[in-house]
Amino acid sequence: MSVDRPIRSSAFRARALLLGARLDLRNWPEAETLARAPLTTKLAGGGIAVLFRHGVAVLLDAPAQAEPALRERLAPLTAHRYRGHEAEELEIRIEEARPEGLQDGALVLQSAGLERLQLVAEALSKSVVLGHYEARIAADFERIEPLALELERHGRIRGGTREHLKRIGGLLLVEDRMVGRAQIGDKPELLWDHPRLEGLNALLEDEFEIHERLAALDRKLELAARTERTLVDLMSTRHALRVEWYIVALIAFEILLTLYAMWAP
Repeated sequence: MSVDRPIRSSAFRARALLLGARLDLRNWPEAETLARAPLTTKLAGGGIAVLFRHGVAVLLDAPAQAEPALRERLAPLTAHRYRGHEAEELEIRIEEARPEGLQDGALVLQSAGLERLQLVAEALSKSVVLGHYEARIAADFERIEPLALELERHGRIRGGTREHLKRIGGLLLVEDRMVGRAQIGDKPELLWDHPRLEGLNALLEDEFEIHERLAALDRKLELAARTERTLVDLMSTRHALRVEWYIVALIAFEILLTLYAMWAP
């Protein structure tokens, strides 16, 4: 397998799998490694896999038996494994004479060089991560709507603050994993060494709507977090007011006891 062109097929499939929150790839065998940033490895039976620390594996031109074998191998290296594996697929064709871009439902590339394949894998990995968190934030909004309706109709909400604080923590984790670990809005490190691929990266980000989806998700995250903080503040205010009434009642009771002691025969 040539490092410069690890895939010889002119038409193949790329499949991104979101396995968990993090992959520990520090001790991946050098003998199987084609590149380190991002980690690219050979697959048994042909094809390659590009592995990302933020929990995504992208298989390119992989035979059917390669995916379950890779999942099994990555299982002990995966932190916070997800029960269901989210996936995203993309057909790729190598046609030197045609302009690069999505055409007829497939991504056309002018060559199958390693750096190009890594860049495609990185865009696909960001897209599958965005899809995962888009679904999660949509579920959070579904939980928030009934609370907002209850607040509008009755002027109060039931329950305690712990559940809302847990949700705020979950939203902060989402933001941390997208910005800190997956670095979705950042320029791929690969481009620092291969600036000639800037055009392909811009094309991929545009095709997958990476920045637009990230901006929309950021707005939803901020709205969800602000809503949860508002609910926590309202509950805290309600609890504080209740404590104040308890204090007033205790003071009044103490005054009554004092008066009773003064006037009792």
